[in-house]
Amino acid sequence: MQLGNFSYIKSIFLENKTTKQIIFKNAFWIALAIGISKLLKLALIIYIARALGATEYGKFTFALAFISLFVVFQNLGLPNIITREFAREKDKEEEFYSLLSLKILLGFATLILILISSFLITSSPDILKIIWILAIFSLISNFSVIVYAFFRARQKMEYESWATILEALIAVGVGFFIIFNFPSITNISYGYLFSAVASLAFVLVIFHFKVFPLKINWQRSVWRKFLIISWPLALASLFGTIYVYIDSVMMGYLGQITQTGWYNAASKVALFTTVPVAIITASFFPLLSKFFKESKEKLQDICDYYLELMVLMALPLVVGGIVLAPKIIEFIYGRDFFPSILAFQILIMMAGIIFFSKPLVQILIATNQQKKVFWTTVFGAAVNVILNLILIPRFSLYGAAIATVVTYLLVLLLILIFIYKFTPIRILNLKLFLNFSIVGFSSATMYFVISRPRIYDLNLFLSALIGVMVYLFVFGMAKIILSRFVPRQIYG
Repeated sequence: MQLGNFSYIKSIFLENKTTKQIIFKNAFWIALAIGISKLLKLALIIYIARALGATEYGKFTFALAFISLFVVFQNLGLPNIITREFAREKDKEEEFYSLLSLKILLGFATLILILISSFLITSSPDILKIIWILAIFSLISNFSVIVYAFFRARQKMEYESWATILEALIAVGVGFFIIFNFPSITNISYGYLFSAVASLAFVLVIFHFKVFPLKINWQRSVWRKFLIISWPLALASLFGTIYVYIDSVMMGYLGQITQTGWYNAASKVALFTTVPVAIITASFFPLLSKFFKESKEKLQDICDYYLELMVLMALPLVVGGIVLAPKIIEFIYGRDFFPSILAFQILIMMAGIIFFSKPLVQILIATNQQKKVFWTTVFGAAVNVILNLILIPRFSLYGAAIATVVTYLLVLLLILIFIYKFTPIRILNLKLFLNFSIVGFSSATMYFVISRPRIYDLNLFLSALIGVMVYLFVFGMAKIILSRFVPRQIYG
């Protein structure tokens, strides 16, 4: 019996069988990895901010944002293309050896570019040193991304999960050790570097012995073939990175280091709430790619299900975040970070938009419309840079937050236009509208309840729990009532 139970559990979590089982298995492992990793790293970041203050934390986040502008040159859009191509045709996997060599060359070229560019962005010796350490960290940690892409093509997310958790455990363990014994942002950067080295070693060992024997080829024809396919995603990622990180870089360049700390304190928490997006996207993308080739009907069904999940989570998140923002910031960072409250209330709307835009981007990529993704990010980067140049000098971190939300909203609208014109998917249908209406009504009811003084003045977690319970109760009742008037295949 025990052996039978073990076999059953193994078949659910370690094998690929039915479509629903694969989605569940992938979601489980990605959820476990991202959930544990993000939570542990957020705890470390929060403690760093509280222990070292907004200014020192601002130096760290400024350096990290600057480096992030260059990460695209290490990937050039390859990970999603590798997952897509190898998920469709397994006989192409021998080409992966040449992609490893390409990744090595891109990594070292990017490292040199960061080192040279760092002298143009700051003259502070402390910040320069942090940039150089984190640049090496980025080179090493980003190499795992291409391996994870192969895992996803094989539907072996469990290996990615184990590696991600290991890196988080090492980073947090070393980070807290440093904070307690050798507190400085420079030493924290060394801790990040050490965790990346350990994690990459684990990933390569697992990959070599469990998935695909490691070796390096240097076939330029493979490089050329994949880069021709991936260049729109590479440029899209470049411009997308610009409108994600350029605000922190601009504030740091203008000498607003403390404000950068406040802004990123709010941003980290807001972005943490989008963890479900990454989990669900990682689970759905291989299937989107597969069904686009096999069945347009299945593709539409899975897209509907995908977006319904996003709607279900996004609206209550935004409403609850805006209402409880003062309590959230005080609980996490303390009163020294009160300037982060308004920034968080603005940025939580960005998080809500991500819940909608990320799945739509994946749909464009899965349907071979990656060039459209490129144009949306070019548009977003241009809008964001212009808005930041106007708003940051006048409103500092709040101007940066407004620029971010407006950019994400305009990009979402452009993506919807491209989905409608260039894919077989119909996003705006009656089913989605009805679910959106139910979620909107449930979220409005939740807002009314948790904004009452008697509920709001309770412990943060108790207030949030009451809000969740009210939302789920109203949502469930509304679905039951609606089922009496609308066929289940439409509203369900």
